[in-house]
Amino acid sequence: MSVTVRVPAKVNVQLAVGAARPDGFHDLANVFLAVGLYDEVTVTAADGLRVTCAGPDAGQVPLDRTNLAARAALVLAERYGRDADVHIHIAKDIPVAGGMAGGSADGAGALLACDALWGTGASREELLDICAELGSDVPFSLVGGAALGTGRGERLTELEVGGTFHWVFAMASRGLSTPAVFREFDRLGEGREIPEPVASRELLDALAKGDVDALAAAVPDSNDLQPAALSLFPELADTLAAGRAAGALATLVSGSGPTTAFLARDAEAADVIAGSLRASGTCRTVRRAAGPAPGATVL
Repeated sequence: MSVTVRVPAKVNVQLAVGAARPDGFHDLANVFLAVGLYDEVTVTAADGLRVTCAGPDAGQVPLDRTNLAARAALVLAERYGRDADVHIHIAKDIPVAGGMAGGSADGAGALLACDALWGTGASREELLDICAELGSDVPFSLVGGAALGTGRGERLTELEVGGTFHWVFAMASRGLSTPAVFREFDRLGEGREIPEPVASRELLDALAKGDVDALAAAVPDSNDLQPAALSLFPELADTLAAGRAAGALATLVSGSGPTTAFLARDAEAADVIAGSLRASGTCRTVRRAAGPAPGATVL
């Protein structure tokens, strides 16, 4: 018997970052939007815990117990007093190390799949609690749609979205370490007051109305980590400029990067932007997706 769960990627439409906390984390106001790029996680009863992966960049995915999918199985098994005897197979389509929560998606997908396979009957609140234990972005991968994440991003308030937003994503030639980007954020902020992170009212209203022009007006400067990402990876500025030249309504680094995101007026405009970015020589690969997309779903 096996269970397959489909789970989406995300873009950070806003990422407001507070000063470093005593525990080393930062308080966030993180507006997540799930988009239609998916991994599929299949769990099958086995004699022990094993992880396999296939798809683009699958060679970069760890197959040991550091993989969030494996960790999800282990945590759920421990809570219910059983062995995590499953083969977890990840059909990978979300870009790896791209700032689109691919690893977090796999953790949420494996958690939901193991819950279904084992019939644990865990409540949604318990699953979200385990997700938060696994990582800051994992709860949103379970929920999908759109949500405001506070705390370190794990406390979610689901948001209304009044339409479909079309995006183009450009994947960079190398990765960026999220901890390194936060350290650079701290370095760049030395000696100045870091305000408390607050979600943009204009941005939330634009999402609720499905107003692409209002969202485009609210996105610039919405990612407090973007200056740090550009400081560590200056070439990303060329990719952002290429997207603007191709007609993107708004451009931003998604989360801690290095993926750059481009808001398009519609699907046709997204095709044009994607083609221009591919021809620009400023990125490794380009993907298109629309949001919001549903969260982790048993197929």
